[in-house]
Amino acid sequence: MSMGYLVGDAAPVVWRGLMVMKALQQLLHEVDWGGLDILVLDLPPGTGDTQLTITQQIVLDGAVIVSTPQDIALKDAVKGVNMFKTVKIPLLGMIQNMSLFTCPHCHNSTHIFGSHSGVTHACKEHDIPFLGDIPLHASICDDADRGKPTVVSEPESDRAKAFMAIADELSRTIGL
Repeated sequence: MSMGYLVGDAAPVVWRGLMVMKALQQLLHEVDWGGLDILVLDLPPGTGDTQLTITQQIVLDGAVIVSTPQDIALKDAVKGVNMFKTVKIPLLGMIQNMSLFTCPHCHNSTHIFGSHSGVTHACKEHDIPFLGDIPLHASICDDADRGKPTVVSEPESDRAKAFMAIADELSRTIGL
């Protein structure tokens, strides 16, 4: 389920406060989610109405913060960490997305968006677990566009193994 289904493919979502809150309430309370062990909510960066509404509307067992390595992205992620701490939502950990690119031709690896140390430092500073790195790889996007996650379409790839290691750690953390 996605907010994107509520508007046309090319239509921008130009909603403010009350409209966003109403749409979130519908997604959270009127969608038949069935019997779930986990519901993942992919939120925009920051600490606005969307995040606050969710923390007020449903009981959250925890939050996972995802950030790319750039300083500016990490600053937003840390704001999210601080917001969840303020509203007493446990932080299950942090993931670094697009952490490493491996050239398909020469197989050299590069930290295109900066070093790995910023996210791990933020984890240490805020006493939250570092859950792992997701590499920058075109097939992750291609798989998602086809509606087939990398862990299903390429289960033996390093990318899928990175996702599975994070999922396994989160499962252990929440007792699944």
